[in-house]
Amino acid sequence: MTTMPSSRPDAGSIALQGAELRDPAQSGLPAYTGLMTVAANPHLMSLAEWRALGEDTVGRSELQEGVRIVSPRPGIAHMDAVYELWMQLREQMPNGFRTVAEVDVVVDPQTPATVRAPDLVVYKSGASAPLPAADVVVVIEILSPGTRRVDRVTKRSEYADAGIRAYWIVDLDGPRLTELTLAGGEYSAKEHVGEFTTTVPFGLRIDLTTLTRS
Repeated sequence: MTTMPSSRPDAGSIALQGAELRDPAQSGLPAYTGLMTVAANPHLMSLAEWRALGEDTVGRSELQEGVRIVSPRPGIAHMDAVYELWMQLREQMPNGFRTVAEVDVVVDPQTPATVRAPDLVVYKSGASAPLPAADVVVVIEILSPGTRRVDRVTKRSEYADAGIRAYWIVDLDGPRLTELTLAGGEYSAKEHVGEFTTTVPFGLRIDLTTLTRS
């Protein structure tokens, strides 16, 4: 769903390479006023240009079809769930696989490039950074109020097109997990509550009830 040098936009903005669109709540404008005007002719970034920006340390930065998008870091409950899920996954990783949080995944390297920073990924050991989608076997997003549509619609399409075999969407309101499994270029979905078990990409068991415990 990451330090920004002073040349980068603040955490409530969407950066359009040479232009900056503030969060409407911060700018005082009606929601999305000026979006199409500002984004009419942005410079669409290549993967090389994206990598040259360096690491963000203030917000979470992603690249969507060449446009850099910066959002605030998730809250405490979200990060607690990420850590708990990572701990459960880490204990079950077979040889040849690892799991990590908030690492860049190159979804589409062609210009205009798309790079996402999922909450968690399971990937093949020895993969290069940023992670190519071909080396990612599970990508996990935990829903936040401002990312629900992006996670459920936009990223679902992107991850399927990139050939990522499994995509899990975790909703802490429940909690519940939507398991998306790639078949024939499209994801099929199953809903899980309580205990989640799967064999894709290999045997895993997740206790979802621990993701929201106080």
